[in-house]
Amino acid sequence: MTRPPLYFAARLAAGALLAGCASTQLPLTDFTANSGAPRAPEQLAVTFEKADLALRVDPATRSIRGDASLTFLVNGDTPAPLARIAVELDRNLPLDGASVDGVALAPSAISNPDGRLYLTLPSPLPAGARATVRIRYHGVPHVAKRAPWDGAFVWSHTEDGQPWIATTVEGEGCDLFWPCIDHPMGKPTLIDLHISVPAPLVVAGNGVALGMDERDGWRTYHWRAKHPSTYGVALNIGPYELLSGDYASRYGNTIPLRLWYLKGHERQARGLFGEFAPMLDFFERRIGPYPFGDEKMGVVETPHLGMEHQTINAYGNGYLKSPYGYDWLLHHELSHEWFGNQMTNADWDDMWLHEGFGSYMQPLYLQWLRGDREFQAELFNHRKSLLNKAPVVSGKPQRIEDVYDDERGGPGNDIYTKGSLILHTLRNLIGDDAFFRATRRMVYGTDTPAPGNFQPRWSSTREFIAIVNQMAGRDLNWFFDAYLYHAALPELVEARDGDTLRLSWKLKDGGPFPMPLEVRILDDQGERIVQLPMSGGRGELTLPANALYTIDPGSRVLRQQAHIDEWKRDDDERKKKKAKAP
Repeated sequence: MTRPPLYFAARLAAGALLAGCASTQLPLTDFTANSGAPRAPEQLAVTFEKADLALRVDPATRSIRGDASLTFLVNGDTPAPLARIAVELDRNLPLDGASVDGVALAPSAISNPDGRLYLTLPSPLPAGARATVRIRYHGVPHVAKRAPWDGAFVWSHTEDGQPWIATTVEGEGCDLFWPCIDHPMGKPTLIDLHISVPAPLVVAGNGVALGMDERDGWRTYHWRAKHPSTYGVALNIGPYELLSGDYASRYGNTIPLRLWYLKGHERQARGLFGEFAPMLDFFERRIGPYPFGDEKMGVVETPHLGMEHQTINAYGNGYLKSPYGYDWLLHHELSHEWFGNQMTNADWDDMWLHEGFGSYMQPLYLQWLRGDREFQAELFNHRKSLLNKAPVVSGKPQRIEDVYDDERGGPGNDIYTKGSLILHTLRNLIGDDAFFRATRRMVYGTDTPAPGNFQPRWSSTREFIAIVNQMAGRDLNWFFDAYLYHAALPELVEARDGDTLRLSWKLKDGGPFPMPLEVRILDDQGERIVQLPMSGGRGELTLPANALYTIDPGSRVLRQQAHIDEWKRDDDERKKKKAKAP
């Protein structure tokens, strides 16, 4: 590593001294450390219209200073005048002052005991009234230990010693660096960002670039984004260089393409940039229009692996292609522009709608890009990973880490790979037309999305089930009940008696499961596929004594399989022994 320029060397040395003092910070409260707690009544009573956030980020002291103006409209159905505004903000970021429509609030009107900041209004607001709250604050923000798996600031540096900074706050929430409503349904309609950093650093931001000002050795970058997901608002700061281009969408609009990368990585960055267009074409053909075509498809190189920050996806995969010949991380994070930012889960309990769809898009892309071998190989990689310890959906409000962390009793990684395989099974059950029409309806709120005729929206597991039932023209609640609301997979019981093969579905918790099956038969007459409707969860067929058969030869149905269970037990034991070995 070369020595950093003297300017940054001095500032980084000062930062190291302050970083040592950061250990005196109070730990994050349980409330702040876990995104997605139920919204306060004061938050349910308002529409979050706009956030205007000015943030000064100082790499030398690893500190921030914020000035946020938040505009709220009191909903028309609010039964009583609103007495307080409630937002979330880490208590380690103390306030320098707060005001409402220019009227300063006394300290007694400000309360933040555990990370939910309450501001008592000078006078209550009736239904239909609008107010702008200004919150000024500062401090040393929480630092991520292992981003992006834990959220906060990442203070890193480039190979030549220049600051390289990022935020990733999916698990802990937006309140780690700006006052917000830390819930999936807490999106502001509009956010303006004014991020100040020491020159010559660059800020790659959400939405549309509105220019840059430079004064007294500091640069302020201005960005504007519409309907940003709360954890999708991100800071990305570094000595970036930029690749730019345009994508001619099949929907007639032109989408700006932007990739911010570090000096010395141009060759690799151009290779990654070349993957933007085919990935966009795949998603637009399979799902529908890129949701933020009037802003950009943006990617920024980061010191952590990645995250689906809206229109500025974080990328830290080292430009490493998978054996399938594409960058899996770029593809997965891009998928979240549809499944996460355009369609956002109404509650973290519905997170499988983000990760399950995002994961299923990868084998579908491989099928389109490479063929059926890669498609099935990736689906089998998904199948090998399943835990089946907890239901994918609990049916009750959840905080995000209670979903992502299997040690807390959540489904963990199953929301990705089991979610993917559930969708694959559903697609084979109802057919491509119904499956993709249901997907589009969930994502866009319409069957015929086109640029300009949809807005970002929230969805839930229950809504998706209702949409699927409508598109399929039948009640498929038995399917979702078995796969989403129960941990154990359906088991297929086989019994062969002479020339008769009897098959029956068995659910650990009982209930109907009339899942159709294919059986491939190889006998003296040749090879053929037999369709079993499995009405009532049972089916049988006649087989010659010397016939060979394969159940579900196309791997269309997710089910419990003894050989995979045995392999997983053996694999787990080997890993435990290896971990204990000296």
